Amino acid sequence: MRPGASNRSRWLVALSVLLAGLVVVIAIAAALAPTLLPAGDRIGGEGRSVAAGVIFVGSYLALAIGRIPGLSIDRAGIALAGAGLMVASGALPLEDAYKAVDLDTITLLLGMMIVVASLRLSGFFAVANAWVGAHTKRPLILLGAVVATSGVFSAFLVNDAICLVLAPLVLELTLALGRRPVPYLLAVAMASNVGSTATITGNPQNIMIGSLSHIPYTKFALALGPVALVGLIVTVALIALFHRAEFAGAARLEAPQPKVDANRVLVIRALLATLIMIALFFAGVVPAKAAIIIGGLLLLTRRVKSRRVYAEIDWSLLLMFAGLFIIVAGAQHALLGPDIIAAVGRLHLDQVPVLSAVTAVLSNVVSNVPAVLMLKPFVDALKDHDTAWLVIAMASTLAGNFTVLGSIANLIVVQRAAASGVAIGFWDYFRVGAPLTIITLAIGTLWLWL
Repeated sequence: MRPGASNRSRWLVALSVLLAGLVVVIAIAAALAPTLLPAGDRIGGEGRSVAAGVIFVGSYLALAIGRIPGLSIDRAGIALAGAGLMVASGALPLEDAYKAVDLDTITLLLGMMIVVASLRLSGFFAVANAWVGAHTKRPLILLGAVVATSGVFSAFLVNDAICLVLAPLVLELTLALGRRPVPYLLAVAMASNVGSTATITGNPQNIMIGSLSHIPYTKFALALGPVALVGLIVTVALIALFHRAEFAGAARLEAPQPKVDANRVLVIRALLATLIMIALFFAGVVPAKAAIIIGGLLLLTRRVKSRRVYAEIDWSLLLMFAGLFIIVAGAQHALLGPDIIAAVGRLHLDQVPVLSAVTAVLSNVVSNVPAVLMLKPFVDALKDHDTAWLVIAMASTLAGNFTVLGSIANLIVVQRAAASGVAIGFWDYFRVGAPLTIITLAIGTLWLWL
């Protein structure tokens, strides 16, 4: 590293640590103000508001970056620290912090993770991957199969988990076939984002929106399922267009028969449980209730130790959600008055194109899950709550395809590829993802608007 770059890096670390320390000091000062100042002193109340604003902005800035330079902390830790400071500063009483955490969202995510873990450990995804390899004889057909597999599974089983499972399988399959892995890995990531638009259980932000809005599962799927279906077709077309060299000609694929490590009994059991769970969703059972019951029943087995399932669960994501709920509730409690809500209302968020654009931009600035929580207080002031939530679900999800940093699903695929020596650069992703995002957002906005 050059001396100049090294100095800049040290300054960046020093500045970030200093700012993090400043946020902590302001929170502690706000906490001590009621003790040091006379009862009813206005400065104490204003101090809590200032502290809430600083904690909120500091937490979201760190979440957008994904880390605090100089500190070994991830997004989950940032959200948890921010939540603790909200309570410490007095911006949100501890009792209200408990109430702020939406347990339906946490429960549904946990249940879905157990179901996906059971499918993976049974060998189901390996079987599906081998079947695709054996029945696709042309590169374009293989691309369509990868898009369909990633999109459909992501629609019902949380796209982040699907990318975690599918990325190494697709990489292994394409290398065995002698094809370039990048277009097919892009298909895994982009199709998972597009497909997950379709239902409440497609991705973390939709799970949150389902809990906050109480929109029935079937109504949500009927509203956004067509957008996801058309989006998957557009995904195939754009990847084939931008990677013409891979799909031109009539090359015939001949894959060696892979050795699949699967337990037939566990595959059937996990698949049957998944189908029952999805049927319960459409039958009107509360998704969190259905998911956690099915997830719990899947743990009742002699063949897979429970700790192997627990190792598959993204506990840090659950922690991040809990922390974010408290951070947003603290900011809302201390900062959001009628004047601010009225000012935001003048942005015409009740207009579908405006709300779609605001959501898409915000999702690429602070990530989609924090964006949804930031928009929640303003949705409450709109007349048509259901349409507003559907627009936010659609736009926050499809916006994830704009850059490689747009969603966790993208990063999972890129990191899995890099671990196997396959590089997916920013431009590799952006030249397909940007037009895909613009086209699918336009389709989704028109569908919900007209």
